[in-house]
Amino acid sequence: MSEYIEDQTFTKINQQESPLRLADYENCTFVQCDFSNADLSGFRFVACTFSGCDLSLCKLTKTAFHDAKFEDCKLMGLHFEDCNEFLLSFLFENCQLSYSSFTGLKLKKIRFFRSVLQEVDFSACDLSSAVFDDCDLDRAVFDNTNLEKADFRLAFNYTILPENNRIKKAKFSLNGLPGLLRQFDIEIES
Repeated sequence: MSEYIEDQTFTKINQQESPLRLADYENCTFVQCDFSNADLSGFRFVACTFSGCDLSLCKLTKTAFHDAKFEDCKLMGLHFEDCNEFLLSFLFENCQLSYSSFTGLKLKKIRFFRSVLQEVDFSACDLSSAVFDDCDLDRAVFDNTNLEKADFRLAFNYTILPENNRIKKAKFSLNGLPGLLRQFDIEIES
């Protein structure tokens, strides 16, 4: 049985110098921690908040994130599909997630606010009712992705091929139409 830690705040932890113990963390807050290149495999984070942390290139094999909130974090090059999928849920606010992958995950109602998602792979994901609010989706991959009822009205730089994805009742702004029509090589003027 793993250790259980709850209601604690961890500030400026550097995983390389003083590693966080493998445990179940519930309702904990991590502030300005450096977990870059760390192995967080098998950790459980339930209702935890990460603020100003760097988790880039972490190993996430069977890592559990339940109602995890990331704000002002750097999460580049992560393979979220390696996480424990049971009750997997996130909220990202003002985060840098470029080059990460969510391939094949069920992330209904996931929310991204003011985040950079350049070259993120969302192939075969269920992103139904997801929200991309003020997000840069330049070269993000949507292939065989369920985007039904997803909200892209404030997202930008995306390219989504309607014939390769489920987009019924998804919301787009007029400014986003080029991202849906780019493959036709047509000119759109206002």
